[in-house]
Amino acid sequence: MQAVKDLMVEAIAAGFYNIDIDTSTLVDLSFPTLDEQQRTNYTLCAELTQYVRTIEPAGITISLGGEIGEVGHKNSTVEELDAFMQGYRRVLPDSAAGGIPGISKISVQTGTSHGGVVLPDGTLAQVKVDFDTLRELGRVARESYGLGGAVQHGASTLPPSAFNKFPEIGTVEIHLATNFQNIVFDYLPKEVVDEAYAYLREKHQDEWKPGKTDEQSLYSARKRAIGPFKEQWWNLDAAKMEEIGLVLQEQFEFLFDQLNVKGTREVVEHVTTRVVIHQPRPAQAAAAVAAEDVKDLAD
Repeated sequence: MQAVKDLMVEAIAAGFYNIDIDTSTLVDLSFPTLDEQQRTNYTLCAELTQYVRTIEPAGITISLGGEIGEVGHKNSTVEELDAFMQGYRRVLPDSAAGGIPGISKISVQTGTSHGGVVLPDGTLAQVKVDFDTLRELGRVARESYGLGGAVQHGASTLPPSAFNKFPEIGTVEIHLATNFQNIVFDYLPKEVVDEAYAYLREKHQDEWKPGKTDEQSLYSARKRAIGPFKEQWWNLDAAKMEEIGLVLQEQFEFLFDQLNVKGTREVVEHVTTRVVIHQPRPAQAAAAVAAEDVKDLAD
């Protein structure tokens, strides 16, 4: 819990005001009742909610999300949603009474998995979303608990024809990060990818799961290479960077169109109050700039 709180402090300091609290991996299906199954999930989610409210910037209510279904397992149900939200409100009663703001969205399981289902050859299996389940969970989240709705996570590997359905059924948020990661990996020079994979085999082989091929394991672990190789990838030659940028732009334009984002600025400005936060320059960078200024004057 302290490690998660530390990450929250780091994220907020960096200007991220949309945080998902995923304690759903602690759901224990061995218990006989849904409340018992969800208890650790909703209790810790409530504790982390309270913590965030003590560290968020003045004038900003950080958007928080909870989760009831571990991605990649069985589909969530309305009964599980009720068990989680009722327990969450017992632990954090002010969230229902206008005091401490609670979560604003709830992630559910409707047939997808984080990063997609990787086949033995490293390619991705086609997946299908249970849109009826997603629609019903979103409706109950809004009507019974005042949330924005349900979140579809693990959507990166869905077929293009699926995305226009999300706004039709009132999905409040969709998680798509893996697809952008995949685009970058697909367009990186081969020698750069090979170097990243060699690093993963050396540093993260303990994450390889029995029965998984090397390709499956590398796909699951390759997000671990982004941090160590960030500077090298950021400084690729201009032509390669432009190529990757254009592919990403095309994907973003497609998603903004399919998810019905275009033309919503007026709505956003009407329902939100924008708080301008001026982030202080990092101390190390400030010192470096000051040193350069002194050198320039000396020259």
